[in-house]
Amino acid sequence: MKTRSMIIFSCMVMLGGMPAACAPTDKARIDTLAAEAVAALPEIEVGRVPVPTKTAIPPTPEPTLAPGDTRISPIDGMEMVYVPEGEFTMGRNNDIRNERPEHQVTLSAYWIDKTEVTNDMYAQCVAEGACDPPTQLGSSSQDSYYDNSVYADYPAIYVNWHEAKAYCEWAGRQLPTEAQWEKTARGTNGLIYPWGDTSPTSDLANYGDKVGDTTEVCSYPDGNSPYGACDMAGNVTEWVADKYDYYYYGTSPTNNPTGPADGNDRSMRGGSWWSGTGSIRSASRDGSGPGYSNQDYGFRCSLSLP
Repeated sequence: MKTRSMIIFSCMVMLGGMPAACAPTDKARIDTLAAEAVAALPEIEVGRVPVPTKTAIPPTPEPTLAPGDTRISPIDGMEMVYVPEGEFTMGRNNDIRNERPEHQVTLSAYWIDKTEVTNDMYAQCVAEGACDPPTQLGSSSQDSYYDNSVYADYPAIYVNWHEAKAYCEWAGRQLPTEAQWEKTARGTNGLIYPWGDTSPTSDLANYGDKVGDTTEVCSYPDGNSPYGACDMAGNVTEWVADKYDYYYYGTSPTNNPTGPADGNDRSMRGGSWWSGTGSIRSASRDGSGPGYSNQDYGFRCSLSLP
């Protein structure tokens, strides 16, 4: 679009920049020069501004998680370890009927607590009114245990299944299934114990009434599971989510099993500080009434992923 100001400017330039040169007496000359000046101007298309080409920015990829990677819960400060999806061997073909048959199970990925829930963590839930205090405040050898800061990092005990479930829900997690617990304990190679197939020693676990009570969580790092979880053999027997059926492994589904539909008791895993070597094996199973608590009953939580 050519404007009048452009024409006047061109007239002044062509006539030496003197406004007098554009007087009416020189109209014919002005018209000629203006036409020539306008013709020499570049065309400008009004209403269209060139838009710079945008370079597409690729989305940031999600970080790739590896077995045993860790994260911290923002609610209770628990460190959790990552267990990827995949198949593992569940159960054992031995003389104990409730562990048979050995079978392959596929699980979705999940996070699980690295340690048993501690007295200090459980006290946070009690303080917020989401959990009841343990049914007893002492332990096997201590009159003051739950409410004693010396034992803040020891596993919470005298907690029944209902309270363990309530805690995990308060913490934004859930009790692990038997299958999740067992995979965390033995990995994908069918290990007998969390550390491997060698017999237990006092350097690997708190078991066999050798200490006479619980020990601080993660006191036996050489006995950690393939994913880095602590105390999955001994210390405290751990509640899991499933109902308990002695013969369940004979009918268990092979994909993300969650336990039988019927039953009164709840499953427990891992053995405790007074258990013998057979009860702290990773495939060992037991059950108890969900309202019952004891000096060696504790738990950990898990977080299933979509």
